Amino acid sequence: MTSSSAGAGAPGDESVPPPDAHPSGDPGTEPVDAAAQRAAEEHNLAGSVTALSRLSSSALDLEELLTEVATYAVRAVPGADGAGLTLIERDRADVIVKTAPFVREVDDIQYGIGEGPCISAAATGRPMRSGSIGADQRWPQFGARVGRLGVHSVLSLPLRATDGVVGAMNIYAHMKDAFDERAEYLGQLFAAPAAIAVQNAQILAQTKRLVTNLQAALSNRAVIDQAIGIVMSRSGVTAEEAFDRLRGISQRDHVKLTEVATGVVQSAVQRARDRHQHP
Repeated sequence: MTSSSAGAGAPGDESVPPPDAHPSGDPGTEPVDAAAQRAAEEHNLAGSVTALSRLSSSALDLEELLTEVATYAVRAVPGADGAGLTLIERDRADVIVKTAPFVREVDDIQYGIGEGPCISAAATGRPMRSGSIGADQRWPQFGARVGRLGVHSVLSLPLRATDGVVGAMNIYAHMKDAFDERAEYLGQLFAAPAAIAVQNAQILAQTKRLVTNLQAALSNRAVIDQAIGIVMSRSGVTAEEAFDRLRGISQRDHVKLTEVATGVVQSAVQRARDRHQHP
């Protein structure tokens, strides 16, 4: 069975109510086993959402945190065997994590050919569900190759934040028709807080990179200024002329300007040490 889930809305959207718990209209007719299963599924979802709230971006790096989110998704969605998560990055390579080796194989195929449910979910902002990937004509190349791996079901959920889609989760199962409407509904309930956790982790990682880059820029500027001063004292040239000399060496030797400046400073320090050791 294959379902596009194209009409599914976000969790909490009144246009997408949860699947009917009692198709007959009589709550008393639901089998005890089915009720127990539903209770267990809701317990797993609640546990996964609670675990999300306890994730610490300060204790985990970005990939570790995303892997934890994907792991909780497997627990939250009934029938799941593994999951992957893709974080969309601007001006950088996307961050892709997996919870199991077979997920890596599947996602390597997906991103290698540029076709698959996660790509579609991230592009459209809508869930993608299939119970027979190998026969799904939405992704013919992807489906044929993944079906041969024995992976037949997928549920891809976009991670929607306030300013758009920040990524998507791929939840896989080996058996066919593993994910029904209820599984998709539970997955969307999990995806809402997951998107917040992912976006917060992304913002923190971006902030850390910015701080590191600023510190490096300040450090590099200090080294260049030191090198300019050394060249000025040796050659009696102006600061602009000293900088032009350093830049000329950088272009001639195909070396970064900061590396040229560092070499000048280190050479001056070494000569000063030698003079003190051998007056």
